[in-house]
Amino acid sequence: MKKIAIVDFEGGNLFSVIQACKSINLNANVTNDYEEILKSDGLILPGVGSYPAAMKVLNRKGLIAPIKEFVSSKKPLMGICLGFQLLFSKSEEFESCKGLDIIKGSVKKFNFEKKNIKVPHVGWNKIYHDKSWICSPLEKVKKEEYMYFVHSYYVDPFDKNNILSYTKYEGFEYCSSIKKENLCATQLHPEKSGLEGLKIYKKWSQLL
Repeated sequence: MKKIAIVDFEGGNLFSVIQACKSINLNANVTNDYEEILKSDGLILPGVGSYPAAMKVLNRKGLIAPIKEFVSSKKPLMGICLGFQLLFSKSEEFESCKGLDIIKGSVKKFNFEKKNIKVPHVGWNKIYHDKSWICSPLEKVKKEEYMYFVHSYYVDPFDKNNILSYTKYEGFEYCSSIKKENLCATQLHPEKSGLEGLKIYKKWSQLL
């Protein structure tokens, strides 16, 4: 059975990700061990919380090098929510903060002129795109399917060709998932999106 490493950088949501993996019989283990990460067949970078705090933990635990080395090995990596955002070059959360810079682009805050719009964006929302989702973790998901979101910031990829899905919040369209070579990452939470979300994990595991 192929082994999945879930990166432990003291972020939230680890339990939900572990339970989702177990529900589809994925052999997943939470770890911050350099060798275990590199030996795994697939890597999940989850997380809920602060971007600068997460980068400080990744630095302190020596996790940046193994994550980048894993990506260079061309084995599949999935980023989820904060883990999705950390893959980008920088974020403006609280302060200008450098990210992993594995995907060129930045993380920006929702900035609405109307003061009555709630941020963070919490709840169910549609994902969509005109491009095909074949051979991606979204392959078995219907276009305009509802998925669960919790976030105050969104990603702005430099290369729009990497965008796998879009979502609209209060009329503002943003990137809600990307696919670039062996990387797939989502702003949405597949593990909190019911059976449709589990399809994403299932299809990703089949691409290992």
